[in-house]
Amino acid sequence: MPVEFLGIAYTNNASETTARSGLSFDKDYTLRLARAHEDHGWDRVLFAYGSDTPVPTPAAGWLAAKVERLQILLAHRPNVSYPTYAARSFATLDHISDGRLTIHFITGGNDHEQRREGDTLTKDQRYSRTREYIRIVKKVWTRREPFDHEGEHYRFHDYVSDIFPVQDPHPGISFGGSSPAAYAAGGAEADIYCLWGEPLADTAQQIESVWAAARAAGRRDRPRIQAAFRPIIAPTEELAWEKAHRTVEAIRVRRAVRQPPRGHAPDGPENTGAQRLIAIASRGERFDRALWTPTSAATGGEGNSNALVGTPETVAKALLDYYDLGVDIISARGYDLLGDAVDFGRHVIPIVREEVARRDREGAERGPHLLEKITAGI
Repeated sequence: MPVEFLGIAYTNNASETTARSGLSFDKDYTLRLARAHEDHGWDRVLFAYGSDTPVPTPAAGWLAAKVERLQILLAHRPNVSYPTYAARSFATLDHISDGRLTIHFITGGNDHEQRREGDTLTKDQRYSRTREYIRIVKKVWTRREPFDHEGEHYRFHDYVSDIFPVQDPHPGISFGGSSPAAYAAGGAEADIYCLWGEPLADTAQQIESVWAAARAAGRRDRPRIQAAFRPIIAPTEELAWEKAHRTVEAIRVRRAVRQPPRGHAPDGPENTGAQRLIAIASRGERFDRALWTPTSAATGGEGNSNALVGTPETVAKALLDYYDLGVDIISARGYDLLGDAVDFGRHVIPIVREEVARRDREGAERGPHLLEKITAGI
């Protein structure tokens, strides 16, 4: 299967190493960043969601009208709008983007962050709500006759939409998480299941968990797998590792001079994915071919934070190891958002695409069961 690449649609130039230099929604920078991705081989970009950041849906609509090929992955939290309204919003955006939309549903792993916008449900209740929400959205997208809904979290009557997605049957559904509740929900409902970059053995275990949940839900198909990394590349290995250590030091300096995020738990993160990243970092700094954990340790496991370090050839080979496990979509974001999007697109993406095409032509075997062969070849 062809590999796809997901970048970031950030609305300003801030990162873990760099303070923002302009507005929170800097339209010029947002468009430059998107066009850098579009011009350098990326398939889609993510509009992330935060309780205090620019609202991603209108920003995504604005950007979709400015670019021609780039696809949009739109993050959405079910607590912020009713599912019937959300389904119409997404269908409208699918028209604006000419069918280039995928929706990433976020259940929410931090109670404080959720409560900032009035969401007081427990984590298990949030997963239950997300599953119900996704099913309603799918139904609104596909039903041409009015219907009623009487669920645990939502009730409405005689509903039918007058706008339907361009895509048939509907835009893709993306989902992420590292807990059993997340596997169950995403395994049942998602077209794409998103993981943070972990060592190969841990990633193989997670893929098996997701696919087992899909089987348990009675699916005959299974979600595609996405894995996320922070690439740190340079022309030589020595230069790449020097850059990696400078990056970690910059992260530490920036965190020391700014206030920690509101809701940041002093005793560690609440969400399972971040807890896993911290636990992996405690096991060691380097794993497999190029995975490096100090970037994750420096951020306290926040978000996508494990790095792949090396030359473009080394990082490409590392990504191909994940492809062999069953990862079809590579999420990558550097610390210099614009410059790294260009460099990764120029120097890494072509290597990976060419090798994946060769393996597809030869019918190469893939899946988590290949881990022993992959690691033996490193």
